[in-house]
Amino acid sequence: MAGDVSGAGAEGQAEQSVEQTLTRLRAIDLKGSPAARPDSPLTLEDLYRTHRMRLIRLALLLVDEPATAEDVVQEAFTGLHRHWGNLRDSAAAVGYLRTAVVNGSRSVLRRRKTAREYTPPHAPNARSAESLAMLTAEHQHVVKALQQLPPRQREVLVLRYYGNLSEAEIAEAAGISRGTVKSTASRALEALQKIMNTP
Repeated sequence: MAGDVSGAGAEGQAEQSVEQTLTRLRAIDLKGSPAARPDSPLTLEDLYRTHRMRLIRLALLLVDEPATAEDVVQEAFTGLHRHWGNLRDSAAAVGYLRTAVVNGSRSVLRRRKTAREYTPPHAPNARSAESLAMLTAEHQHVVKALQQLPPRQREVLVLRYYGNLSEAEIAEAAGISRGTVKSTASRALEALQKIMNTP
């Protein structure tokens, strides 16, 4: 029973570290985001101006390469442009973009895995100096630990703490059930704690 208590405490500590780090990144991104113009109908340009950088950060947390993250987001906006006439409202547009970024990131990771099977693995590009400079050493440690998680676990934590999404929204964006979101988040936090405690 004592092992269960310490395991729960370690998981709680990992959750707190992830939440603090990704909340800090979200706050940094929101501070620099322009607001949409409330006096006119929402346009694709408004969505691009308002959400592009947050979506790039979301993709960057999932794929680890700035140029690839930008490509994923650009493809999401291209897809939105193609389907612009079929959208119900702006909230649907943001949800479409978020789901497209998650799916695009998954595709990148699948292609990357396939490529690694045929060529020697290479070290991922380092994060931009600006993004790391804005984080404390502890937060940098959390981001590096996130990179070591399996893609699904990383997706769930990033969408939960950086994306600030509910379980239902994560389930929709990731294409999984709410129960899977809960169990994946729990396993991810446990794995993250082990990674962070490894010297």
